[in-house]
Amino acid sequence: MSAPAPSPLAIVAAEPLPRQGEVLTDAALAFLAELHRRFTPRRDELLARRAERRAGIARTSTLDFLPETAAIRADDSWRVGPAPEALNDRRVEITGPTDRKMTINALNSGAKVWLADFEDASAPTWENVILGQLNLTDAYERRIDFTSPEGKSYALKPAEELATVVMRPRGWHLNERHLVDDSGTPVPGALVDFGLYFFHNAQRLLDLGKGPYFYLPKTESYLEARLWNDVFVFAQDYVGIPQGTVRATVLIETITAAYEMEEILYELRDHASGLNAGRWDYLFSIVKNFRDGGPKFVLPDRNAVTMTAPFMRAYTELLVRTCHKRGAHAIGGMAAFIPSRRDEEVNKVAFEKVKADKDREARDGFDGSWVAHPDLVPIAMASFDAVLGERPNQKDRLREDVDVKAADLIAIDSLDAKPTYAGLVNAVQVGIRYIEAWLRGLGAVAIFNLMEDAATAEISRSQIWQWINAGVEFENGEKATPELARKVAAEELAAIRAELGDEAFEAGNWQQAHDLLLKVSLDEEYVDFLTLPAYEQLTG
Repeated sequence: MSAPAPSPLAIVAAEPLPRQGEVLTDAALAFLAELHRRFTPRRDELLARRAERRAGIARTSTLDFLPETAAIRADDSWRVGPAPEALNDRRVEITGPTDRKMTINALNSGAKVWLADFEDASAPTWENVILGQLNLTDAYERRIDFTSPEGKSYALKPAEELATVVMRPRGWHLNERHLVDDSGTPVPGALVDFGLYFFHNAQRLLDLGKGPYFYLPKTESYLEARLWNDVFVFAQDYVGIPQGTVRATVLIETITAAYEMEEILYELRDHASGLNAGRWDYLFSIVKNFRDGGPKFVLPDRNAVTMTAPFMRAYTELLVRTCHKRGAHAIGGMAAFIPSRRDEEVNKVAFEKVKADKDREARDGFDGSWVAHPDLVPIAMASFDAVLGERPNQKDRLREDVDVKAADLIAIDSLDAKPTYAGLVNAVQVGIRYIEAWLRGLGAVAIFNLMEDAATAEISRSQIWQWINAGVEFENGEKATPELARKVAAEELAAIRAELGDEAFEAGNWQQAHDLLLKVSLDEEYVDFLTLPAYEQLTG
């Protein structure tokens, strides 16, 4: 292979990092430039299509399965490609960012899969984007270790005990401002994350008996899945590995994608390995798309919307049936609890809830599920072991008893729960605390014994926006108004200052986080993603 021509991409406004040159080689940058040239125009068209579709939902307050793709759904003959051995048993998956300590702990956790996250659990600082790539390559080369400030050492277990990595790039809507072409246009973050990982590791992973596996976030339509498939086809040819080597699991975490599950699998046929039920982003998407649909679309407190809610049951049961009909894995939702080192009673109650959640998923036919902490791996493993036994999955359970109608997926008013004042307070608390950490470069943050990521901040600010715009009245007689949200936010800011002390408070980004939460919660124009204005304020 001849040396690549100099890349038309430039690195801008980024402090050089140690070993950056190992990631941003001339050959890797040439690959990114080609991905950008070929696929960014289509990405831009699809983002415009999202806006058009959202405008249609605003007019009709409804969604339906697509008539133009009915033939794909009716054709019982097609299946996705068979799962590679490394992805055949996915009964427990752990999620988390790609910092050095997490990389080691996740791989060692006992989970079958690690979702190595460059998306919602990672604030996209240049350091996180580039060093995260280095950490994964170092792990595959077994040259990774970590020593904590307290002197605790971390090292990898033997290769056969390590989780299989499934990497999650950023969604289509986010750009990477530090990599631009010769016209100054930034490269989509999705192509940067995918491209660097694939270019450096595809062959390396094949040599290890695995492959380049991906989770695809924030997908809103089968056309977006088609774009990813075309990216995969081009990338495999570019580096000279067989077609079908790439495998992708798509998060069904938008309400529009829930109506196109079969079409999404169809577009990715040879590269598809499953679908996942992503709870918080899914609720965020419902609010975003039906935010002006009237009282029947008003969600109650986020913690009151469990997976047993009728419209959530419809979504998860349709996902299992769809996956198994087409030979794909169905992966369940997140157990976000973070065990307390000080309160065993809190742990006992939470572990029981996690067990009930994972027992239900396993009984419903899911082939695996997510946890956010290594201590939850044995609990989830026991739930799936009890149903699967020695089998790697239960894709033979076709769930032909499931019959979900279009209206079932948006029957939000089937829930008895209503928004509460405590729910408003929690949304403000979680929003401020998460955004403050994100602005410091942390994407996965433990708040009130739950591992929160960008999706939980999105549902928090969306619910504040929705409740105010719907004129919700809480059980204490107070009405959701901008003034009430500002009052609650001011009280929370004062409580954080009292909790931390003046010096620590001033050293953080608390006022900035408070202001940003209120902006995206109270502005008349609802911004599509919190991370878009937040990225403008992110340093690094």
